[in-house]
Amino acid sequence: MGSRGWGLVLVCCLLLAFACGPALSLVPRVQQEQPEQEGTTEPPPPLDHADRAEEKHEKYGPSQGEQLPTSQCFRCCDPATPVYQAAPVPQINITILKGEKGDRGDRGLQGKYGKTGSAGARGHVGPKGQKGSMGAPGDRCKNHYAAFSVGRKKPLHSNDYYQTVVFDTEFVNLYSHFNMFTGKFYCYVPGIYFFSLNVHTWNQKETYLHVMKNGEEVVILYAQVSDRSIMQSQSLMLELREQDEVWVRLFRGERENAIFSDEFDTYITFSGYLVKHAAEP
Repeated sequence: MGSRGWGLVLVCCLLLAFACGPALSLVPRVQQEQPEQEGTTEPPPPLDHADRAEEKHEKYGPSQGEQLPTSQCFRCCDPATPVYQAAPVPQINITILKGEKGDRGDRGLQGKYGKTGSAGARGHVGPKGQKGSMGAPGDRCKNHYAAFSVGRKKPLHSNDYYQTVVFDTEFVNLYSHFNMFTGKFYCYVPGIYFFSLNVHTWNQKETYLHVMKNGEEVVILYAQVSDRSIMQSQSLMLELREQDEVWVRLFRGERENAIFSDEFDTYITFSGYLVKHAAEP
């Protein structure tokens, strides 16, 4: 039997003692004193039936002016039966009966998952974090460039066939993409290019040129016959692929067609440069 069993036995004993104590206290004091008197006096002579009844009445009956002892019994059917107060329930401190702590039990099975709740409100913006460490260096960017700018110091007149305008002055020719002997720009970097053509007209003559791409006429530069010469220009943007060709062509001699320049100044220029590489997003 463990400590818990002995505690229960002790509780039962205490309850039994409190319950039986008031009952034992109801025994008449006369009966408690009788054995003591009998032990010190001689036994009385035998009495007859009448004497015994009278003696019994004197012994157990109340004397004059004496109240009934509190331990006198009454029948439940007698009138004016005294009501006895119930004995108070004993209060026991359970803490003194607490046993030792038992071993920890096995862990139970996991319960079912509850329903997903609604999303809460967005929280406040937190404080700014610390500056991170420097990352590893990335790959070196590959830049693409293409540009040229050339000029001509000699005048040019038309004849019976188309003529490619050849330039004799080189201002910029990055990576030599413009061929000074053929007068053509060759595309080695595909992308979008900007081109510009400037000429000086000849007085009393017509000016009639084309900007060509791979043998096709793209735009025209034209000036009517006039008594005075003027500067005329044309510009455009083209999307070129690798190995495309761009140049300037003078119209053939069905009309008197010419462009003016001299050895002291450069009146005719042709320029172009890459705006955006084809591989860029």
